[in-house]
Amino acid sequence: MIAVESVSKSFNGKPAVDNISFQANDKEILVLLGTSGCGKTTTLKMINRLIEADSGNILIDRKNIRSQNVEELRMGIGFVMQHSGLFPHYTIKQNIAVVPELLKWNKKEIQNRTEELLYKLHLPQDVLQRFPSELSGGQQQRVGIARALIANSPILLMDEPFGALDNITKADIHSEFKSLEELKNKTIILVTHDVQEAFELGHRICLMDKGKIIQTGTPKEMLYCPKNDFVKDFFAENRLLLEYQVARVIDLNSFINIENLSTDFDFNESTTVWNALQALSSEQKNTDAYETLIRGFNEYRKLQIL
Repeated sequence: MIAVESVSKSFNGKPAVDNISFQANDKEILVLLGTSGCGKTTTLKMINRLIEADSGNILIDRKNIRSQNVEELRMGIGFVMQHSGLFPHYTIKQNIAVVPELLKWNKKEIQNRTEELLYKLHLPQDVLQRFPSELSGGQQQRVGIARALIANSPILLMDEPFGALDNITKADIHSEFKSLEELKNKTIILVTHDVQEAFELGHRICLMDKGKIIQTGTPKEMLYCPKNDFVKDFFAENRLLLEYQVARVIDLNSFINIENLSTDFDFNESTTVWNALQALSSEQKNTDAYETLIRGFNEYRKLQIL
């Protein structure tokens, strides 16, 4: 869906993005991960031409974005900014309707789509007449996502969308984000400096440093097949927690009989060991299943660590 080919960008002679290439596949969440100043936000903004690349090509659905009208390009791409990016002097209703009005939708169509998104994002109807400053941080971020989704474009760009939220609110929105059916049909590029967020939401991760992509891979590949010491060290502080999050319950089938666990809690092919342990610990009665999972994970982990 999105191909970035040998793209570079400099500011005042200093490279911000240095000859990078990657692809974001159809219906994939690709995370650009790295510390502040590594070039990830500049990369994201070049995809919808908020920043123009100095060299290289960016293709969306095999079409070079340089050959497209800038306004039309942006209206076909959802964009969620840091701190929600809402217009403070617009009501929530006006904020959400910005792109549909540019696309000449009729009022009834805008209203129906807005109400649909409010329901999906767990926002009450009464927020529509309020202003952004009257909402909580979590509500503002949900409105920002609604505004980006309303035109139902196949691509969604997200620049540190949850960075300003407290951990409890962030966990709630992450859960909603992963379960929202509407997002499962989109190609999403998400920028973050939060390692756990990258592992929780991303199908693949591009780890960046000093304007370059150091490694691209699945969360499991980043942990167990690091390209070099930089990649290994980047994830070292959170490594054990991240390993719990990338291992799935079904991965432990060679070490424990997971069929015996199914009576204790419900899980599917995507249930991680971390989520399973959280579910079991909250019930405070499945200590045998909890300990069995820990034992199976420890055996599984021995075979993964380099």
